Amino acid sequence: MTKYLTAYRKYILACLEDENTDFVRLLDYHRDHIGYFMHERLVHLIVMVLFALSTVACFLVIAVTEKVILIPLAAALLCLLIPYIKHYYFLENTVQALYKDYERIYEKVYGTPDTDWRED
Repeated sequence: MTKYLTAYRKYILACLEDENTDFVRLLDYHRDHIGYFMHERLVHLIVMVLFALSTVACFLVIAVTEKVILIPLAAALLCLLIPYIKHYYFLENTVQALYKDYERIYEKVYGTPDTDWRED
């Protein structure tokens, strides 16, 4: 997903630089993809939170019951959780950048920023 999202963002930025781009079609295309990426981000958030809760629960069980046999499990969960947090951080920041790209495309199509979603 990291490679795909990075390549997709490069494609959008290249389209924004090309004045021959059909920005109306690009706006619809980009809106659809943002929806897909938002869904991906939500799924990863849910899994990451559950994984983090499992890791914390494992450490709590070790602390309360003093069962040292669970230490390798806690270490493995922690070693897997750290890259997962890093991946979610990448997803979150990239989707936020895609929102900004959407606003730039919207401005090219309509000449004004999309202010319907902003709160006063």
